[in-house]
Amino acid sequence: PHTYEGAEYLVSARGHSQWVRNMRVAGGGELRVGRRTRAFSAVEIADDEQKARILRTYLERWGWEVNQYFRGVTAKSTDAEILAACPDHPVFRITTAEG
Repeated sequence: PHTYEGAEYLVSARGHSQWVRNMRVAGGGELRVGRRTRAFSAVEIADDEQKARILRTYLERWGWEVNQYFRGVTAKSTDAEILAACPDHPVFRITTAEG
């Protein structure tokens, strides 16, 4: 998960992939790290302005790994460029029982 302003998000660098379609239907799932499992619920972020702020911080952290999927959009791109990328990269806010 990507943390932004104290909340956790799942960002699809690869666009409208199968896990995104599954998340839209299921509305949640399980996060697994090692032996630890956390159940979560997920709500897709529809507001592109909010999503753009999340994507910028995501690209600051993970851009080196996902830049090929963002077609030249980076954390240093203009607000308009990041906003234009929003429809291609679904973002879900996740909530776990722990937080």
